[in-house]
Amino acid sequence: MDKINDTRAVLTAFLTDLGAEDFDAVGGHFAETVDWKVNWPEREHPATPWIRARSTPADAADNFRVIAAHHIRDKAGFELDRILVDGDDAVVLGVTRQTSRATGKSFAAMVAVHMTVTDGKISRYHVYEDSLAVAEAHGVS
Repeated sequence: MDKINDTRAVLTAFLTDLGAEDFDAVGGHFAETVDWKVNWPEREHPATPWIRARSTPADAADNFRVIAAHHIRDKAGFELDRILVDGDDAVVLGVTRQTSRATGKSFAAMVAVHMTVTDGKISRYHVYEDSLAVAEAHGVS
């Protein structure tokens, strides 16, 4: 399988497991060391505990578990716009829709995730989203 098809296959499997909320399987798609970044201020906030440094498969699985725990499942969704693949790199574009469990506020945020697949595992996971919409929905000031 060539690199583009391999990268696309890894991301398709990752997104399928994420959609099924199989967080152990999601973690299994990540490399032993992950370059993880989120476009958020360099501080953690208790209202958004998933937004913090991550670097391992267990961290990745925990990230998605915590996100699920802080949002109302029946009011959540992700609209995938497209996956762009160039060798080992890919960008996933879409819109996430969530409702904060703590505040009851809903938000929609455009999202771009830059991922790199190395030896069949996700080694880079950089998220670019409308952090203001997320912050406001969770009462972060």
